[in-house]
Amino acid sequence: MKIKRKIEIAVISDVHLGTYGCHAKHLLTYLNSIEPKKLILNGDIIDIWQFSKRYFPKSHLKVIKKIMDMASEGVEVYYITGNHDEMLRKFSNTTIGNISIVDKLVLELNGKRAWFFHGDVFDVSIQNAKWLAKLGGYGYNLLTLLNRLVNWYLEKRGKERYSLSKKVKNGVKGAIKYVNDYEKVISDLAIENGYDYVICGHIHQPKMEYRENKYGKTMYLNSGDWVENFTALEHQFNRWKIYNYNKDKFAPFYIDEDIENMEIKDLIAAITIVEQRGKKT
Repeated sequence: MKIKRKIEIAVISDVHLGTYGCHAKHLLTYLNSIEPKKLILNGDIIDIWQFSKRYFPKSHLKVIKKIMDMASEGVEVYYITGNHDEMLRKFSNTTIGNISIVDKLVLELNGKRAWFFHGDVFDVSIQNAKWLAKLGGYGYNLLTLLNRLVNWYLEKRGKERYSLSKKVKNGVKGAIKYVNDYEKVISDLAIENGYDYVICGHIHQPKMEYRENKYGKTMYLNSGDWVENFTALEHQFNRWKIYNYNKDKFAPFYIDEDIENMEIKDLIAAITIVEQRGKKT
């Protein structure tokens, strides 16, 4: 029998299902290793911006089914909308069974206030030039696809994986300044509104640190992504931690046996059944 880690909250973001950069199998391994009371999907889970009928593999469908199964088993699932899945914002404040679609979320954790949102509303490039942001998204996906080919070759040669996108980001001063400004604006706003924790995603940069200004302090947390970092946030015993798949993965946990060999049409049928059950409850 598989023993899963029981945690209060798991936060994942920037999965980008439906794109070549998404590592759905890694995410399935992680989801099968935990038993959270709350699962917070903090934006860009399904990449509707770049959705293509030609590419939505079986492993991506399995992630959706796994999340819906968790909800049917009693896990509270909050889907916080992001910019790549902004079409879901028209359904904000909709609840189906244990799944709620929201734009932001505030929770009280042991007497402390936690503010969850994706973070794209603080991205000037998206607000002022959405077409440019989308074009950049396509370029990023092309880079991650190239990166997968490079890493496949490196692993065959027994060498360490390499992140092209990280190299590009770290080599551009403007990108570093953008990340620093993003984190400061969000942290300052959290302090101004009295939040003890502020939890976001969007920039694909996992992080956990205290931020302070003359008005107070807060803990800034970013869940990272499942394109290059493979990270999540976990809350248990009144503490936060960053889960890193490459360092913390649990070997015994893989894809659930009941969905391992399912055909795509059967997966879609199973997802539909779970959705119908949710509407009845």
